[in-house]
Amino acid sequence: MPVLRAVDLHRTFHNAGEALCVLKGVTLTLKPAQVVAVLGPSGSGKSTLLHLLAGLDRPSSGEVYWEEQAVHGLSQDTLAALRAERVGLIFQQHYLLADLSVRDNVMLPGRINGRLNPERAALLLAQVNLQDRAHYLPEKLSGGERQRVAVARALYNRPALVLADEPTGSLDRHNARAVYQLLVALARHEGSAVLLVTHDEGLVGDVDERYHLLDGQLVAA
Repeated sequence: MPVLRAVDLHRTFHNAGEALCVLKGVTLTLKPAQVVAVLGPSGSGKSTLLHLLAGLDRPSSGEVYWEEQAVHGLSQDTLAALRAERVGLIFQQHYLLADLSVRDNVMLPGRINGRLNPERAALLLAQVNLQDRAHYLPEKLSGGERQRVAVARALYNRPALVLADEPTGSLDRHNARAVYQLLVALARHEGSAVLLVTHDEGLVGDVDERYHLLDGQLVAA
């Protein structure tokens, strides 16, 4: 069963009486442990697509399915609970909570569904080589370390799907490559499908499938 299906997604924004068509019929399928990259310059609609796939925005037409569950007809509460269970999100900014320890930041997804598991957090921190930083506050970490915590947090609930929006965009080349490789290796180990949107073609040479988002449509690279 596919982890994700996007069927004929369109997204149009209206501003001052003018319509801007950002997505024009995007169809995409992801399978377990598959890593797919969507490439394109800033402003091409990559983040819009990811927000639709994450249920953070609604398409003008078309539908997104997590496994066989249609996403956009759900109530916000149901959608939030389902997202917490099935989807891990990583963004360009780490969005760690400054007053929580590294370990407690990793466990944040578990607070939504009442699944606080310090052992799971410790295992993930070991896998991202931050076990000795578990009780640090985020301000004590480097940028690369903070993004590795964000990777661990995204995988905490063993999500079927990981959606990453320019997750290495704020890092230097060395740290960007390290965080990307870590994300892919851990997700494949956990069996999660990964969709990575990025402008950096040099980062994603070893993904299973690559697409360019051109004029609102996906084109195989």
